[in-house]
Amino acid sequence: MGGNLTSGGPPGGPDTAGARLGAEPHPAGTPRTVGVVWGLLVLNTLGSAGAQTIVPLPRSLIQLVTMGSLVGAFALALALNLRVRIQAGAFLFLLTLLLVPSVISSAHLESGFGALFRCTRLALFVGTLWLLSRWWDGGLTFVRHHIRMYFAVLASVAAGLVVSPGAAMPGLYGGRLVGALWPLTPPQIGQYAAVIIGLAVLLVLGRRTDRASAAVVIVPSLVLLALTHTRTATLGLFIGLALAIGSLVLTSAAARRFFTWTVLCAAVAAVGFNSALQAWFLRGQSQENFSSLTGREKVWDALLSAPRTTSEQLFGVGLGDKSFGGLPIDNSWLAVYNEQGLTGIGLVAAIFIVLAGVALLRPPSLSRACAIFLISYCAIASYTEAGLGDASPYLLHLAVAVSLLAAPAAATPLSTSGAPPRHLPRWAKDRR
Repeated sequence: MGGNLTSGGPPGGPDTAGARLGAEPHPAGTPRTVGVVWGLLVLNTLGSAGAQTIVPLPRSLIQLVTMGSLVGAFALALALNLRVRIQAGAFLFLLTLLLVPSVISSAHLESGFGALFRCTRLALFVGTLWLLSRWWDGGLTFVRHHIRMYFAVLASVAAGLVVSPGAAMPGLYGGRLVGALWPLTPPQIGQYAAVIIGLAVLLVLGRRTDRASAAVVIVPSLVLLALTHTRTATLGLFIGLALAIGSLVLTSAAARRFFTWTVLCAAVAAVGFNSALQAWFLRGQSQENFSSLTGREKVWDALLSAPRTTSEQLFGVGLGDKSFGGLPIDNSWLAVYNEQGLTGIGLVAAIFIVLAGVALLRPPSLSRACAIFLISYCAIASYTEAGLGDASPYLLHLAVAVSLLAAPAAATPLSTSGAPPRHLPRWAKDRR
């Protein structure tokens, strides 16, 4: 994917950017196999629903692959961390608590036996993150894993576009880009592209990679993002980058230059290409359809007006496919309310409050900027995308943010407390 973008340090010479951007510990002793575990988690969250692929893939086969990848990730993480050394933190604690309303509501089987299966999946997902937390030290290790894995997914999308443009941009989706080799929807592709674009831009500004390596990731990802016509991902990218770069402007000259040029270019584009940008955002829809968020508001109103028992209000109806009345909910907060109730909403809100608070209290640094980008992107996308209450890419994005905000673990002393004191001869004591 390009040399230095996924390597440990900046191109050429010593790391001088760290002094300007703040103290950023470099990861030490992280096994390479951790990247394999992260890749298996990414594979698990790709899902099994989407467009028709060039070679038809049975949904049962896709589900077997995705669930098998999660079991493999948990087993591999456990093998790497046999002593179960973990970093306790609010994020994983709240995710673990989220299992409580999930199990309580799913036990009623209102959503069928699939709800219990999804609870098991969420438990394995959270358990794998607990095991990986041992290597969360505030460095950029998981950022690079994140970029690698999602760039590989986007490479498969680009390959499908080259092999069969008609299958990759079907009329069923209004000519928007979909996954032709693996069933991926336009919002999924847009999300993956926006996230790695933002992280790659921040790595360039922090001098953790060279421009050529970053361009290999950014340019094709921008093309794929444009072909998806995904408004949420585009807005999340720009707003998230603005907040992240804004956190660096006082300490980084590169961030100040980039921010200034971006504002100027955006102003020129808004004036000169206003009609083209408006047409891209409308995607051929009427103003009424656009203002109602492509019909989402009808589903949301029906969900909120549906009668519920006290138990359903508190704990939801159980983990499902994030739909209501056969239509997608497309809102993380309403999906959590439907499946995990008010208890779930409170826990998810607490996750964002804790992460935002920790990020604001950290001194300016590249790690902090990347975390702010991921947190803000997930918060923006939560309005029109579901996934915060279940195993999803959004929880992986937030997990990367947590790894960036984590304090480095204290060095383990060389001597063990249980070892008996070494006897020194008298002449040695005198010499000392």
